[in-house]
Amino acid sequence: MTSQVLLLGAGIVGVSVALHLQERGLSVALLDRSLPGEGASFGNAGLLERCCVIPYAIPRDWRSLFGHASNLKAAVHYDPTFLPRIARWMFGYWQASRHDRLMKIAGELLPLLEVCLGEHDRLVTAAGLGHLVRRQGWIEVMRSAETLDAGAERVALMARDYGLAADLLDRGALARLEPSLMDAAVGGIHWRDPYSITDPGALTKGYAALFEERGGTILRGAVTSLVRDGAGWQVKTDGETQVAERVVVALGAHSATLLKPLGLSVPLVAKRGHHLHYAGVGDAMLNHAVLDEEVGYVLAPMTRGIRLTTGVELADPNDPPNRVQLSRCEVKAREIFPLGQPLEDTPWLGLRPATPDMKPVIGEAPGLPGLWLAFGHAHHGLTLGPATGRLLAEMMTGEAPFADPRPFDMRRFI
Repeated sequence: MTSQVLLLGAGIVGVSVALHLQERGLSVALLDRSLPGEGASFGNAGLLERCCVIPYAIPRDWRSLFGHASNLKAAVHYDPTFLPRIARWMFGYWQASRHDRLMKIAGELLPLLEVCLGEHDRLVTAAGLGHLVRRQGWIEVMRSAETLDAGAERVALMARDYGLAADLLDRGALARLEPSLMDAAVGGIHWRDPYSITDPGALTKGYAALFEERGGTILRGAVTSLVRDGAGWQVKTDGETQVAERVVVALGAHSATLLKPLGLSVPLVAKRGHHLHYAGVGDAMLNHAVLDEEVGYVLAPMTRGIRLTTGVELADPNDPPNRVQLSRCEVKAREIFPLGQPLEDTPWLGLRPATPDMKPVIGEAPGLPGLWLAFGHAHHGLTLGPATGRLLAEMMTGEAPFADPRPFDMRRFI
């Protein structure tokens, strides 16, 4: 078949780009080896992270670094044999984590975060998915008076510099919002701006259904090659060949592999993440997603149960799921919430595509007209999918972009 735009990747980013292009009158086909929303879009913590304006950086203090290097912490786990393979990426990440560079990166990402909730709201309304959205923020719990004091400073800073709404919670206030939390949680912060999604995979599937209802085409197939075809592009799958005037690569952690034969070297690493669902003990329940920042996990109330999601694992993407982080997190989670038994036998594993400078790649591929890129959102693919879709669609159709696209141009890695 021939289409104006062929979207490679049916995760939240690809589906969002497809919807925005479709709204601008383009003929769009969406291609993925899996059904929409089956990859990393399926298994995250379900947070639309309006308040996380500072990206997740490598700590600069030696105490935290030694803690991570010990490989005994729950927040970060690594395979020592894998680290040499990503040493260059790690060095770039370390450089980008320097305070002055980190704050510059935060400022470049801010316009996307400022529109993320509104862009989701519009699609949620159009697709009839309001039942999946909780607009009540999330809670960061604290385990000591010292961290609660530091939290007060952070609340004031985020309100002053970014206009974010948050309440500092003592033990009593926390118990009123979350009666099932146990005494190990001495207080917390209620970040009120973000949304939470009770089934992220269903949200992406719902957006994809809206795309189809509006006349879009969804194709199944594993992409095996991408080559120029005259003025357009030819995409081969394991079964067919597709031809399009323009192609958008939104394959998440798999994007770099597809682009390499075209001479495009993208420093992309897949941060592995796991989850399991649990029942609550007795009538224990959560009203909000809860982040235990000191340990490094999220407990999120989902349609399936209480989802325990881990931090970062640096290991070969093809390695099977493992329970190292989940086991460590589960022990600590049981100190603050009465978790019951796991509801699955095997942990879910997802791959978060991360660049060393913590910013996604959005824009046209250098030297390859008609090839567009939208990947590398790391922990914030669900949050920034529709905002990315809008920005890329504006660029592809010649509209004035709502945000400066230059910080996301792939040329920064050349």
